[in-house]
Amino acid sequence: MRMLAFIGALAIVGAVGAAVFFFGGYYSVAQTEEKGVVGWALASVRAASVARHADGAPPIALDDPATVQAGAGAYAAIGCVNCHGGPGVGWAKFSEGLQPVPADLKQMGKELTAPQLFWAVKNGVTMTGMPGFGAAGATDPQIWTIVAFVRKWPTLSEADYKAWTAAP
Repeated sequence: MRMLAFIGALAIVGAVGAAVFFFGGYYSVAQTEEKGVVGWALASVRAASVARHADGAPPIALDDPATVQAGAGAYAAIGCVNCHGGPGVGWAKFSEGLQPVPADLKQMGKELTAPQLFWAVKNGVTMTGMPGFGAAGATDPQIWTIVAFVRKWPTLSEADYKAWTAAP
């Protein structure tokens, strides 16, 4: 019985200590500081959440060249290129200050499933700076074309991307 009381008291002291640390302002929320355990926990929760919530099959053929081309245009038009860059295009200067740094979509296109990419673009990702483009007016069909573009990104040429995103 004493052991249970000790464990309970230790849990209460730990909870009070954590509350004082976080709500007392001792935890720095500065983007310029590494987040250590908190950053690791947020990244783990983010990955698990996206994997759990993303489901369903793409309603379009993601390998269709016209879909990929439309996705490149949508990607540039809604501003994805500002944070993530594009084939042969670097990201905007302000993106260097984001923490965590914007995802390398050339790599993410290989690692994540199409539904996971769709979910992240549509809903955004809390505490990363990634907005939910569904709430910003992007339609589901438009987001699926962006997914098609991101998945093809590693094989696209700089010239194709520039031609597809050039103003008419």
